[in-house]
Amino acid sequence: MSKTIVITGASSGIGKATAKYFAENGWNVVATMRKPENEKELGKLENVKLYALDVTDKAQVESAIAQIKNDFGQIDVLLNNAGYGLIGPIELADEEQIYKQFETNVFGCLRTIKAVLPTMKEQKKGLILNVTSIGGVITMPLASLYHGTKFAMEGISQSINYELNPLNIRVATIAPGGVSTDFSGRSMDFTVSADKSVAGYEKIVEAMNNFLNRGEERASTSEDIAKAIFEAANSETPKVRYILGSDAAQYYGMHRQMEIEEVQNVTKQFFGLA
Repeated sequence: MSKTIVITGASSGIGKATAKYFAENGWNVVATMRKPENEKELGKLENVKLYALDVTDKAQVESAIAQIKNDFGQIDVLLNNAGYGLIGPIELADEEQIYKQFETNVFGCLRTIKAVLPTMKEQKKGLILNVTSIGGVITMPLASLYHGTKFAMEGISQSINYELNPLNIRVATIAPGGVSTDFSGRSMDFTVSADKSVAGYEKIVEAMNNFLNRGEERASTSEDIAKAIFEAANSETPKVRYILGSDAAQYYGMHRQMEIEEVQNVTKQFFGLA
């Protein structure tokens, strides 16, 4: 019997590449997204089925997972991929932006996890993969709220791994570095806008804009990440955290070898803030 993976945020980037890769390798793929009617490519693949699922809508999450269980009979892997990044000085972030960032990146993940657990407990097996980021381990300027959500999901994932392991349910995080997707276009929001003064933050905002415009020379592709996710899904002993990409490996190594003050100093120098 083919295994089944449920993917949130499958309309683009890592989610879409993962859906394709798993489908190519014989899995049943449940590709969820807010507006499946707009997806023209995945729906043409034989073993991919599209579902409407907005992780910020509790009722829709629960009804979609129930329907998926009814349609496929099992859920072997949940890939929590839906999310976005909020960038800019925290002073300029309004309450709605702050709430939305945590609502999507943290509470949305928790909703899908809680929704699939009864099925995984019933079948006595399962794997939950939460896409975090190297930004769930290290930080950079102007991404405090994004980092907060990713640090949160790293901690949550590690903790629930303890309680679910005895049930033969594993939990792991997927922590990529830079990925050459349209993340900065489709999946990024900014606290800075034309009607908000950046007085006092000009230098750091300019440095971040330069960083984002320059892009990561060593960025992984979505397909690279999809292959790593596939390996994790097929492992009998999945890792607790997958650091993916040469840039992420370097940042992670630096973080482990240095005191936090040293890490901060290196980051300040990188952004021209020292």
